[in-house]
Amino acid sequence: MSIDNRNSATSSPDSTELPDIANSAITDHATVLDWVGMGKVAMPVQLTGPGPDSPSLGYQSRVQAHAEVFVNLNQPHVKGIHMSRLYLLLLEFVEKHPLTPANFTQFLGELLHSHHGMSDRVSVRFDFDYALKQPALKSQYAGWKDYPSALIATYEQQKPNEQQKASYELFTRVPYSSTCPCSAALARQRVKEIFSQDFAHQDTLNRSEVEAWLTSPRGSYATAHSQRSQAAVLVKLPTQAVAFDFAYLINRIEHILQTPVQTAVKREDEQAFAELNGQNLMFCEDAARRLKVGLSQESIYDDFWLRVEHYESLHAHDAVSITTKGITGGYHYHPQGSLF
Repeated sequence: MSIDNRNSATSSPDSTELPDIANSAITDHATVLDWVGMGKVAMPVQLTGPGPDSPSLGYQSRVQAHAEVFVNLNQPHVKGIHMSRLYLLLLEFVEKHPLTPANFTQFLGELLHSHHGMSDRVSVRFDFDYALKQPALKSQYAGWKDYPSALIATYEQQKPNEQQKASYELFTRVPYSSTCPCSAALARQRVKEIFSQDFAHQDTLNRSEVEAWLTSPRGSYATAHSQRSQAAVLVKLPTQAVAFDFAYLINRIEHILQTPVQTAVKREDEQAFAELNGQNLMFCEDAARRLKVGLSQESIYDDFWLRVEHYESLHAHDAVSITTKGITGGYHYHPQGSLF
């Protein structure tokens, strides 16, 4: 995509002035537009998060992101916006500053001011993979996991004497494992039947016989099915937020669900993972309810929307649950709609 130099190009003293059609040609279809801007703009951004050895914020990492930047066009007779201004301002900001609510709110005001008289709201979104180094369940190993994430910011021009406010949302996708409660019950019943068959002619059993049977292939004659699953979560931050803490959100989701997918593992880690799955049997409804209850207890989020998907190993289709915090005037989602 080439940079659109509408209303921003200047000519050298000895050159012919370049035409500015966007400024001179008035559209025949005069109407306002909700959003105009650019998408899929590649640029690195600096994120703040927990340091390698400390949970405190302040550690900065640079990630490659794709940005979307939009303003509305509230003047029906204005042909077009100044796309190059949006691009150059955004590029300058991300190259010099980390993303924090304080400095980004000020920048959004400057971005909107660049379209004074033709726009009264601006929106910026960054999509990127947020990487976290996660420890194994038992062993000393650890490995990196990346979580597809997004930061969404909106800013509207306020009336005189009103405090300027920005709205911030964090989005992330967190993979986890889910074991079907129904298949677990059916498997237990089948194992019981096999046990009864194998020992039908014995009135008494000693401990060593039972232990040997349990650790033999007969002891796992039937097993529950499980699948990799995903929680897509969008949270709205309060106006007093001081950081875009993706690490806390991701770790909180994994803690609530209890069955995070693993990276480097030894046998003791795999055994612990199997134990977590056995103790946290979940339909997609169970996972969604866990997250709704857990995130509702977080005062650092004003609202949330979530969608959990279990990529079924039994069926050829997925199992899906969707819910929100359920506050008045908050997020509302139709199952055939798409936020992300």
